[in-house]
Amino acid sequence: MKVNVFVTNMTGERLWEVEKDLPAQIQIAVNINVLGIEEQSDGSLRSPFVFTVNFTPAIAQISIKGRARIQGEKDELQKILQEQKEKKVPPAQILQAIASTAIAEAILISKTILRARR
Repeated sequence: MKVNVFVTNMTGERLWEVEKDLPAQIQIAVNINVLGIEEQSDGSLRSPFVFTVNFTPAIAQISIKGRARIQGEKDELQKILQEQKEKKVPPAQILQAIASTAIAEAILISKTILRARR
């Protein structure tokens, strides 16, 4: 199976005042929502997703949207579609590809919006 991940939208917002030092302890919640898996006319599968990062206390929020394109053997793709109909979790390979791409982008965004003041 081959999974390509395409990012279509990224937002990052700093909610913490720039003049205030960041808190010593921060909790980070990461969420990946796969919004379904659809068969495409070329036989591949498409899976839109939303990846969010929230901080506690509320210092920032990051959202990354996109889609994964899944290619592979016909029987393998049909199995994925069947499991989707049964409301099963998408295969780990798809989730790992989405997470790897989204986490890398989220790190870049967070470095920009949370840069320590000098």
